Amino acid sequence: MVNIQRNIYVEKVDGPPIEEQPVELVERKGIGHPDSICDAIMEATSVELCREYQDRFGRILHHNIDKGLLVAGRTAPRLGGGKVVEPMRLIFGDRATYEYHGIDIPIGEIAESTARRWLREHLRFVDPLKHIVFQNEIKPGSPELTDIFSREVIGANDTSAGVGYAPLSETERLVLAAEKFLNAPSFKNAFPEAGEDIKVMGYRLGKNLTLTVAMAFVDRFIQDARMYFDRKYSIQKELQAFITDESGTLDSVTVAINTLDDPERGDAGMYLTVLGTSAEAGDGGQVGRGNRVNGVIAFNRPSTTEAAAGKNPVSHVGKIYNLLSHEIASHIYREVGGIREVTVWLCSQIGKPIDRPLIAEAQLILEPEALPEDVHDSVIAVIDRELEDIQSFTHRLAQGELSVC
Repeated sequence: MVNIQRNIYVEKVDGPPIEEQPVELVERKGIGHPDSICDAIMEATSVELCREYQDRFGRILHHNIDKGLLVAGRTAPRLGGGKVVEPMRLIFGDRATYEYHGIDIPIGEIAESTARRWLREHLRFVDPLKHIVFQNEIKPGSPELTDIFSREVIGANDTSAGVGYAPLSETERLVLAAEKFLNAPSFKNAFPEAGEDIKVMGYRLGKNLTLTVAMAFVDRFIQDARMYFDRKYSIQKELQAFITDESGTLDSVTVAINTLDDPERGDAGMYLTVLGTSAEAGDGGQVGRGNRVNGVIAFNRPSTTEAAAGKNPVSHVGKIYNLLSHEIASHIYREVGGIREVTVWLCSQIGKPIDRPLIAEAQLILEPEALPEDVHDSVIAVIDRELEDIQSFTHRLAQGELSVC
């Protein structure tokens, strides 16, 4: 095995970990949020293209499907059930390889069939044949970037940085758990009126956490205003009990749902939808505006502006490094003792092999008794090992084994 010298830097940083900072803000956009829909469908499309390229040619070809846009439709919600007036529109964008060695690849057909399947599996009330239209704006890739894939070692397609951290704070963990609880099949069986479009904002002040939840109610299950507010109260109690059981170090948890509601305003004072998502009428969506690759939007943490969903999993460092940095951080935290919190930065240089970043850095907040020299070599060894095995990591990405939203 060739011994590759990588540019790896480890430093101790001062300051309290996120858990000990006085204020923390964390957001999670649920699976039915317009931004989450875009991220999930574009990522699923990339996975299907990877499978198609592999099956046909034995390799993954150039593509990036990360410029998706969901244009809101128009509906008329009402108690007991409303109607869809105008369908949503999903626009697929960016680049892909349409032809290779004289063989054509049906990019548009793959994208649309993938989107229809995802919608059927994740949004109970969206009929992909009636409630949404598709627009394929995926164009052929540029020759220079396409040429990267013909090289023996695939190089980075961009000069870009990724950042990840470990562990999740309690606030991050609870915000993520709250959305997954509300969108779980068992919860939908108990509360079918709870739509998939759910957003959770967590605000922690000291040891007190406030969760503000926006939840789209499905109008066909709500017969009158009293039923709406009764069911909302029941949902709030269920979530309150769940989060209280899940919390560890917090002194209190407060849950509020649909705080814009006003019983005095009739139908307009309730968050009613026909299909369970605001994309049906009120809000469009776009790739990159949703959750970060670890499932939350953590405002106190470092992050990049890269949108991972839909990007090529074997060359696009805007995707690879953002996910890999979180994975490396998790390995460091679990495997190396004396670390309270770790942040990992990876920066690429366009055209250079992705296993040899321009810089890989780990910033450590240590336990009081731990010394930098106690952990330095072990941290470097973890980073070096994970970069050495980067092809296995990109294979997992291409197979859709890792969530990006």
